[in-house]
Amino acid sequence: MVTIVFRTRLRPDADIAELEVLGARMAELATAMPGFVSYKDFTSADGEALSLIEFASTEALAAWRNHPEHREAQRRGRESFFAEYHIQVCEPLRAYSFP
Repeated sequence: MVTIVFRTRLRPDADIAELEVLGARMAELATAMPGFVSYKDFTSADGEALSLIEFASTEALAAWRNHPEHREAQRRGRESFFAEYHIQVCEPLRAYSFP
């Protein structure tokens, strides 16, 4: 299992409607990728957004990272939407759940 922690802040002039359309397309593509596990979004009171994405393996994540439409979305994010972002790729040391 691989977990991606994707933290972002939007530019003040970001076109939110355009970003939502792009985000919906990326969700459609990602969930269809072999090895996709889950995706969740959160937004803090100070405006920072956090996405948690899980893939079954580093190979599945690499396939997503290199998907042509995803690469284009990454470029558009840097140029048009994000003031900043930070990505961490993590592999769990331990996992617990209840019940």
